[in-house]
Amino acid sequence: MTPIPLSILDRSGVRAGETPEAALRATVAMAEAVERLGFHRFWVSEHHSVPGIAGSAPTVLAAAVAARTSRIRVGTGGVMLPNHSPLVVAEQFGVLEALYPGRIDLGLGRSTGFTPAVRAALRGTDADDHAERVTELLGYLRGDQTAFPGVRARPGEGSRPRPFLLATGAGAALAAELGLPLVIAPVRGASAMREHIDAYRSAFVPSDWSSRSHVVVSASVAVADSETRARDLLISEAWSTATSRTGGEFPPLWDPADVHAVRMTERQRRYLDQAMRGGIAGTAAQVRRALTDVVSTSGADELLITTAAFDRERQLDSHARLVDLAADLPTSA
Repeated sequence: MTPIPLSILDRSGVRAGETPEAALRATVAMAEAVERLGFHRFWVSEHHSVPGIAGSAPTVLAAAVAARTSRIRVGTGGVMLPNHSPLVVAEQFGVLEALYPGRIDLGLGRSTGFTPAVRAALRGTDADDHAERVTELLGYLRGDQTAFPGVRARPGEGSRPRPFLLATGAGAALAAELGLPLVIAPVRGASAMREHIDAYRSAFVPSDWSSRSHVVVSASVAVADSETRARDLLISEAWSTATSRTGGEFPPLWDPADVHAVRMTERQRRYLDQAMRGGIAGTAAQVRRALTDVVSTSGADELLITTAAFDRERQLDSHARLVDLAADLPTSA
């Protein structure tokens, strides 16, 4: 049985006491390391004006990752299209594909800035025109866009970075209509996620980009020699998420020992527990059972691991353990 493909999304999380520059260099180093482990893709993300995340320019960072790796596919999870001109995105990925042919993925999202001030500073568009912008972008890559007659992506036209859509609900329907692979995280429980996936698969129209439906399920996953140690790999990011809900800002990742030492309010504890419930953590046996359930329930074709632990060496060890146990996971094929 062929193991289910495993991929990584690295947001370039900044650790407490660390500079954004160091976080970006660590992202490139992590890409080199997981390539050696056999991961399928390595994606970077787009966040703006976030103290705890250095990944603000995904195409630039993807280029750096591609330059330091040789086999692993490299891309974005994703470029937030409301913030960018479809023409510029097509040209940027045309450059990446020209330099690293056959290795570039173009993950597209529709999120805007986290706060009103960031949204205003980005000068983006309303996400309501997302379908039109995705269609325009794909048209530039194919060379048949009609929104602006005579305008062509150079480079970009005729190139084949592989587009993905990060979506649920109506976005999943758009992915099916355009024949794009779908990236989805659990939403409101497994049943709701499966509803979106089933609707996507049933409506999928084969396209230039994909001959069959393809579902990538994203999850934060940590594997260690005990459940306690595995949970500590998730708690730093969960604490930053809880802090963003209570304080309006996602801070650098704390050492787990410092998180445990906090005298939390009831509200902080509630948000932390909620963030922790969104991840999968445990021993190899525990994680194997949990991921078997995820893959069986979702019919996932691929898993995208989004873990951001405070200790990167332990995070890499978790990734290695995950590769070892993935051979026993079911595949949709």
